[in-house]
Amino acid sequence: MRLWSRPFRSRPWFVAVIVLALVAAAVTVEAQRRRGFGGLGRFGYAVQDNPKYDGKFQFCRAMYSEAPDGDGGGWSVDYPRADLNLPFRLGQLTPVIPVSKDARGEPKHVLLNLTDDRLFQCPFVMMTEVGTADVNPEEAVRLREYLLKGGFLWVDDFWGEYAWSIWERTIRKVLPESEYPIVELDLSHPLFHNFYEINQKIQISSADFWMRNGHTAERADAQVPHVRAIMNDRGYIMVLMTHNSDFGDAFEREGDSVDYFNHFAGPAYAFGVNAIMYALTH
Repeated sequence: MRLWSRPFRSRPWFVAVIVLALVAAAVTVEAQRRRGFGGLGRFGYAVQDNPKYDGKFQFCRAMYSEAPDGDGGGWSVDYPRADLNLPFRLGQLTPVIPVSKDARGEPKHVLLNLTDDRLFQCPFVMMTEVGTADVNPEEAVRLREYLLKGGFLWVDDFWGEYAWSIWERTIRKVLPESEYPIVELDLSHPLFHNFYEINQKIQISSADFWMRNGHTAERADAQVPHVRAIMNDRGYIMVLMTHNSDFGDAFEREGDSVDYFNHFAGPAYAFGVNAIMYALTH
């Protein structure tokens, strides 16, 4: 059974399938072209110069401090290839969304702290490996302000109950449980249907784990993939949480293995496109 499809009601679903087939044929060249690494933090990368805001879509990644008792690889996991590949595919698959590009045709992407004023120019922000994330009081206030003003945060790639407990502790500094419960999204939610029709919550492991083990659950207590959310008072998603899954690696490592690409790139990009579309329209 297919996990996702393009609904006929707006454009024929087979157009998206053809595009993905073309992407698969060219993926090695494209991924090699964007294979370089950069950044800041635990791997000693250099700080990138953020592009100017031009009104077009720019992928925004938030940096964070690491909790001393955390479980994860830090904010820079998947950076910068995921930050390039997701908007690149977004531009291919959804030509209605203008993607900001530089003179070489590469998608522009933004790297920021949670206290950066540029945060409020990002309708979509992603954080990865949040089982090790922490926020100080100033960051908590700024992130709360961003979310309550209509911002959208997607957190991804954290596995098992311990990593979940660290993230839940962190986000509760921003949005208290008494006001903002965490809910599991049902497959009937509009996020699963706003561009692609998604009918299953897929679990995606890292490329290395998949190529080494051939299955997806990276922890014994991470067998079930979750798509959870925190809503605002209008019922719109402020924080999207993909727990026990690694969408970011499907974006970053799309060109490293044909088998990995064939299993995960299609459903990962379908979900990623839907998440961005939701963020831009709610």
